[in-house]
Amino acid sequence: MRPTSDRAREALFNILSHGDFAAAGSPFADENVLDAFAGTGALGIEALSRGAARAAFIETDRAALAALKRNLAALDEEDGVDIIAGDATRPPRAKYSCALAFLDPPYRSAFAAPALEALSRMGWLAARALAVIEISSSETFAVPNGFTMIDERKYGAAKLVFLRREGEQR
Repeated sequence: MRPTSDRAREALFNILSHGDFAAAGSPFADENVLDAFAGTGALGIEALSRGAARAAFIETDRAALAALKRNLAALDEEDGVDIIAGDATRPPRAKYSCALAFLDPPYRSAFAAPALEALSRMGWLAARALAVIEISSSETFAVPNGFTMIDERKYGAAKLVFLRREGEQR
């Protein structure tokens, strides 16, 4: 487990809360959020604390799931969450779509693009959803069909890749 650094997480939420991404309002306020490869849930929990309506967490590791549940309980964020013990590259059909998705796969695993495609196919990503992928700063990322890269930022060992899902909003 390699959690997003505090510096990268703070930078990420500053980017999402200000400037171009927030021009039409915060991309997570009153929206559904997905935290795939969730680990301890730091990104999804941060979005909930900043006004996300609901969050889904997908994680395979039992220890990480236990830590995620403890973190949600300690922060009294158990309402409005769905915890899926499973693989983000083979997710179940979504109960609802999300306007913002965080994907933080293991570095150099090459799981990000297949997970993004699978999550999209299974209904987790709304039309025009914003996806933020954290990968190693040395990794390259091939943008999957149906997505457009809109930004990329490096923070130490991490690279944040911002993508927009193509499609019409309803």
